[in-house]
Amino acid sequence: MAQQISIPKGTRDFGALEMSRRNFIFDTLKTVFKNYGFSQIETPAMENLSTLMGKYGDEGDKLLFKILNSGNYFDSLNETEVKPENIKKITNLISEKGLRYDLTVPFARFVVQHQNEIQFPFKRFQIQPVWRADRPQKGRYREFFQCDVDIIGSKSLFNEFELIQIITDCFNKLNINIIIKINNRKILYGIAEKIGFPKKFVEITVALDKIDKIGKEKVTEELLSNGLTIEAIEHLSPIFEVSNNFSDSILVIEKFLENSEIGKIGVEEIKTVFDYIHVNNIETEIELDLTLARGLNYYTGAIFEVKAKDVEIGSICGGGRYDNLTEIFGLKNISGVGISFGADRIYDVMSQLDIFPKDIQTTTKILFINSGLEEEKICIKLAQKLRNNNISCEIYPEKAKFDKQFKYANNKNIAFVVIIGEEEIKNNNVSIKNMTTGAQEIVSVENFIDYFCLKN
Repeated sequence: MAQQISIPKGTRDFGALEMSRRNFIFDTLKTVFKNYGFSQIETPAMENLSTLMGKYGDEGDKLLFKILNSGNYFDSLNETEVKPENIKKITNLISEKGLRYDLTVPFARFVVQHQNEIQFPFKRFQIQPVWRADRPQKGRYREFFQCDVDIIGSKSLFNEFELIQIITDCFNKLNINIIIKINNRKILYGIAEKIGFPKKFVEITVALDKIDKIGKEKVTEELLSNGLTIEAIEHLSPIFEVSNNFSDSILVIEKFLENSEIGKIGVEEIKTVFDYIHVNNIETEIELDLTLARGLNYYTGAIFEVKAKDVEIGSICGGGRYDNLTEIFGLKNISGVGISFGADRIYDVMSQLDIFPKDIQTTTKILFINSGLEEEKICIKLAQKLRNNNISCEIYPEKAKFDKQFKYANNKNIAFVVIIGEEEIKNNNVSIKNMTTGAQEIVSVENFIDYFCLKN
């Protein structure tokens, strides 16, 4: 019996069409990133677990893929230690590396390690896969690409505004209607202070971050299970019920946090960002969402989340300000802010809306029909001249019936077919067939390259 083959759940193969579409997304994002002066870097797929652990909260740590040490990793274990309750200790003994969970923590490590080579503020973008041991479901994968842009080494809130511009430009070019939700972690900390549970800040933000997924009632249950009182949760009611209109929201939260110093700082920061937005007439729909929390613990200021308006799929882009991330690696007083585009979810949105360019899979513009060895020699020379002019072409690899070769061209959406037979060789010309219109022209070999250069 043949072996049944498969790939791990939460991963995918990408064929020619999928890769053409994915590259369209990547190329679009790269163009925008470069227009704003960002430079590209890459980091290894795996990092030391000491780099990754403790940076994403307890829930994030559980989703890290650990890599077993090479060789006989059981040599470091005592048989008496191999018990379920010792799983964390055992993991530390047999695994020193893990697959990266996101691109931000490796970026912070990169900045610290290469600080003497970097010009601050440093504007970088990075497009690479990340891995999470999550439960696969629609729009959620175990292996997926992130496309990050970060500005590090500057505390200016202008950077937050520039990221909003980048978000707007990227999704305009991709033809996706979006809404950008903005909040500030200082506001959330002020809220935790106001209701009397500043030490439960992490639990409060983790729960609030789920409100769109599980609703207010389930969030309330989670907060109660984490030790908050009914009275404290009732104090959150203005936050749950406030309008998403900026003017209304900011008045409510200013009054709510009038006695919280850190909360007032967050309010002023968010007002500054919205001043940039209003003065510069950003047309994208943007709202202040006081329940937006972004579950990752390293965020300290503004936070962003982007959702597609026409498809239910969760956030397709998100990020925020982090003031202390490099400090955990020994470099203090380096603030950064960044966003991450979820390429896989963007792909799913564009597929569902059917908004990819129709000719996106076309990789070959011209096919040379193979009529035999003598004709093939001429095709090889002409094909090389086309490629020297950056015009994509290919030669059918063997002599075959014309119908078969034309079918090949049609199946690959090749625009033109070049035919060279005895008659064409005799008259030093070629026949060119437009596969869309069916029209056929005779062109001299001398004018052949110019003919396609004008059409390219």
